[in-house]
Amino acid sequence: MTAPIVPVVRIQAADFDVAAEIDRLRTAGDVGAVVTFSGICRDEEGALSALELEHYPGMAEAEITRIGREAAERWPLAGLTAIHRYGKIRPGENIVLVVAASKHRRAAFEAADFLMDYLKSRAPFWKKEHRADDAEGGWVDAREADEEAAARWKK
Repeated sequence: MTAPIVPVVRIQAADFDVAAEIDRLRTAGDVGAVVTFSGICRDEEGALSALELEHYPGMAEAEITRIGREAAERWPLAGLTAIHRYGKIRPGENIVLVVAASKHRRAAFEAADFLMDYLKSRAPFWKKEHRADDAEGGWVDAREADEEAAARWKK
């Protein structure tokens, strides 16, 4: 058995190119499936002007890399990428990208799902809403549904 891959993890303010990230993993070896998840800022039916994301530099990368490595140990992956933006993100803009590549689709689907459940429930990011009506937006609390989704992956 070959050693698990090392996931690519980037935390950045700048946008990312989804197609370029997919292309990079399509050539990562004997790839038969590439699964992606793109998280995009919603406008909450016109109520939101932006979502501001904060993180602890270094800590966020380390935690996401740790969970990416766990995914690479659980599933036979040819490549795994997680990119998460921070700063003020407007509706329609990219927030997060997960790309999982494997020889077979099931491993790619499950690894991408596993990593996204972690990012939604446990990654060290904080979100603040900026409202379109200039009213004070608040910090977004974790959702119970996200915690429940992540709980299904416990060993």
